[in-house]
Amino acid sequence: MSAFAFSGVNLAITTPFDAQGKIDYPRFEGLIERYISAGVQGFVLSSGTGMHVYLSKEESRQLVAFGSKVINGRARIIVQTSALLADEVVERTRHAVDCGADGVMVLPPFFEGPTDDQGIIDFYSTVSEAGLPIIGYNVPQAVGVEVTPSLFRQLSEIPNFVSVKDSSGDLAAQASLIRTGLPTMNGADPLVPYALFAGAAGLIWGGANMAPRSCVAVVNAALEQDWIRAREIWRSLEPVMSLIWQGDYVQSVYAGSEITGYGAGNPRRPLARLSADKIDALKAALEPLIALESNLA
Repeated sequence: MSAFAFSGVNLAITTPFDAQGKIDYPRFEGLIERYISAGVQGFVLSSGTGMHVYLSKEESRQLVAFGSKVINGRARIIVQTSALLADEVVERTRHAVDCGADGVMVLPPFFEGPTDDQGIIDFYSTVSEAGLPIIGYNVPQAVGVEVTPSLFRQLSEIPNFVSVKDSSGDLAAQASLIRTGLPTMNGADPLVPYALFAGAAGLIWGGANMAPRSCVAVVNAALEQDWIRAREIWRSLEPVMSLIWQGDYVQSVYAGSEITGYGAGNPRRPLARLSADKIDALKAALEPLIALESNLA
């Protein structure tokens, strides 16, 4: 795993919003500093957890430029540059290049885009022209395109295409990608230790916003092959990561981060705040994790 450029925890960082629903840049800077201090090795800017689809193109550009300047080489930077138009994906990716990003994460064509393998290959071939390492995104339940092992092999022949983030939530499907021998990244929060044991090359993790020290610790334990320690840490993480995966994922990460002291405000409309009963369930699940996070500080 250490030889892979995006190994370890890559935090799909939340985008903070103020009371008027505008991006709160001072809070964003503060969160980045705290996450770096907690040992986070990489950041995904304008991530799905960071409300990418609810940021305007210009807001995303400003967020990426600002975040990259704050990080300033102290952690790796992955930028989500997904968009409906291939030309816009290239434009966003070139902006990521200008900001000093180390790579980009890109959804396959979505919303009635091509679903055949050649159409997906042509799309990523176009994106590769921008010159940054590309992490594809396997989330078939959301975009209707599945990256199979066969397609993964073909995509890996494209210059700059380096990995696939698997957020299918299906460990067997992810294991089939890992068995290709190509670097596969886990993007399903409840699967973290199992994916690492299966050979995942790295993680892009939204739930880590709530408890960065614990998330870094479980990954480090796995890297050291200390599976007893990894399981011990995972006992506190598992109830939370399983709960947020059941629905209202982004709202749950925002609410949970508020509870644990990494608040980013409320998610942007049309997403609403998490309901009171779900917040109560989240608070209960977080209790042992908050204690662990404090012990690791």
